[in-house]
Amino acid sequence: MGGQYKITGDKYPRMRPARRRGRLAFAGVACATVLGVLGWGTLQLIDVFTGGDEASAAGTAAGCRVTPARASASPAAVAVPKPAQITVNVLNATTRKGLAQQTADELKKRGFRIGDVTNAPAQFDKKVGGSGVLLGPAAALKGALPVLGTQLPAAERRTDAARKGATVDLIIGNGFKGLAKPADADAALAGLATPRPTPAAEKKGC
Repeated sequence: MGGQYKITGDKYPRMRPARRRGRLAFAGVACATVLGVLGWGTLQLIDVFTGGDEASAAGTAAGCRVTPARASASPAAVAVPKPAQITVNVLNATTRKGLAQQTADELKKRGFRIGDVTNAPAQFDKKVGGSGVLLGPAAALKGALPVLGTQLPAAERRTDAARKGATVDLIIGNGFKGLAKPADADAALAGLATPRPTPAAEKKGC
């Protein structure tokens, strides 16, 4: 340019359009970055919430068949002894007098056969803090003890391998407040004879 308009020095004016183009380019890159991050995050969330569906789809694609879990057939009734077949010794390990006889009378009303009714031996006397202890031979663990346990559910169950015969002991402890209600005991006894069906495991076939 000539005349009175001369450019001097080492700095040159920049045209405004170039600056606008730079800003627009920067804004475009920023927007693309933000959209990329949002898209990646969305894909991660989809993977998390549809993981099971994808696994199922993969199994189907591979020719595998997934069968939902179903309840198995009702199990056969279990042979448990009846109260009339069980002889119970009622032993009082507390300081409350007459408690063994009262408990024995109630068990007799519920069909149990009663053996000895007396104080507990020194091994248990005043040493049972809970509601009681059910003690019997090893063979009673799956027979007489569970049946007697329906009458006193909170009682501890123990076995003595050296013990002979089939008689079991109900040793009354300091926490004893009475036998279970007859209706509850009858329901528990019925549950022993007919266990609940267990759900079958999920099956996969290929």
